Amino acid sequence: MEMPQPNPDVLARKRALVAQLQQVLPPEAVIHDEAETRAYECDALTAYKCPPMLAVLPSTTQQVSDVLRICHAEGVPVVPRGSGTSLAGGALPTADCVILGVARMNEVLEVDYDNRFIRVQTGRTNLSVTGAVEEQDFFYAPDPSSQLACAIAGNIAMNSGGAHCLKYGVTTNNLMGVIMVMMDGSVAEIGGAYLDAGGLDLLGVICGSEGQLGVVTEATLRILRKPEGARPVLMGFDDNEVAGQCVSDIIKSGILPVAIEFMDRLCIRACENFAKAGYPDCEALLIVEVEGSETEIDSQLSKIIEIAKRHNPVELRESQTADESARIWLGRKSAFGAMGQINDYMCLDGTIPVSSLPLVLRRIGELSKEYGLPVGNVFHAGDGNMHPLILFDANTPGDLEKCEAFGADILKLCVDVGGCLTGEHGVGIEKRDLMAHQYAPQDLEAQMALKDVFDPDWLLNPAKVFPLRASAARRIAVE
Repeated sequence: MEMPQPNPDVLARKRALVAQLQQVLPPEAVIHDEAETRAYECDALTAYKCPPMLAVLPSTTQQVSDVLRICHAEGVPVVPRGSGTSLAGGALPTADCVILGVARMNEVLEVDYDNRFIRVQTGRTNLSVTGAVEEQDFFYAPDPSSQLACAIAGNIAMNSGGAHCLKYGVTTNNLMGVIMVMMDGSVAEIGGAYLDAGGLDLLGVICGSEGQLGVVTEATLRILRKPEGARPVLMGFDDNEVAGQCVSDIIKSGILPVAIEFMDRLCIRACENFAKAGYPDCEALLIVEVEGSETEIDSQLSKIIEIAKRHNPVELRESQTADESARIWLGRKSAFGAMGQINDYMCLDGTIPVSSLPLVLRRIGELSKEYGLPVGNVFHAGDGNMHPLILFDANTPGDLEKCEAFGADILKLCVDVGGCLTGEHGVGIEKRDLMAHQYAPQDLEAQMALKDVFDPDWLLNPAKVFPLRASAARRIAVE
């Protein structure tokens, strides 16, 4: 994956930059030793690595502002970083950049149960947001598989979703306001603890902007009352396409489960070996969960089971206890880690219309044979957010390149059937050179013009999102 060459002038000023940063941050919050900066050389897309010039760990919005003001004045690129769980290389450094990590910014600043919101620093982990309010029977809805580790900052950057986004939406549907620091150090407050702000939808622009526009340091998030109850049902099928058609039929019926998750045989076996969830031995597995009162749950599940029976499932099993439900979800939430015990893999996240599931699953199987690489499918089937896991051997020359080509074909397929390149992982470096497959040149120009407004010097998160040639040309024009 090509990255821009480091600016030698910036590298030559490293010592002076360290001195300036140590004036606005505690000395231990400025990491400049080469061995220590290697901790920040990649995110969860570990196939690509590059140690940054420096890393800083501010604790307040003012400190973030001070850091960005200095870097802006010195012309130093800045790569924002949450918890480093990005699967698209969203926090991959350049050799001349400063990594700005928000991990130390993890405080709860305000909770208002009457108005149903919580205000947090964005280094706080996703799951700990729910942890801060669950004693009062509230929760924060977006639930990425990495929710134990991923930070709200990264969730906002990538507009993350999760298994339960079918009913509750993704981050943008649960984000009410932010404090964001611009590259020049200026601080903006956008949105807040109310339903909608007047004027332009700047909050909608910021959520999903992948660190291209500013560094979000505080977020006001919508919290919800916990449902009375929830219950999943397992459905096993002997064919992936049949399972995909079952998903399509459930959605067409007008029933809105809280989640519909899909796993194929490869993932089923890996997850069962890891979590002992009691998954059946079959080609495809659906986990469908509904929630509400016991009467509501019984009514919804009876309709869903009726639809499933039309597709001749090899197993159809409702969870009977809270412990069984927890094990079912442990298996699904552990899918990425369980697959990692088998081999190296690349995880994609193209999104497709639900009605195209049977076609896309069949085509992925054909591509797997053409490339000679196994692929496991695990995804949020209810909203068509695919997560194909392409297995390869990082120690075999050419395997990574073959895996990348296979992944590009899958993502192009998603676009060709009416979907898009990413559902929740973001573009990062992984998909930046595929953007032209989804967007016309004038569409990309409009997006880059928006970045010009927020970051006219193109210093924030370089070499991400936009095709490298286009972003490089923008930088040259600025200089």
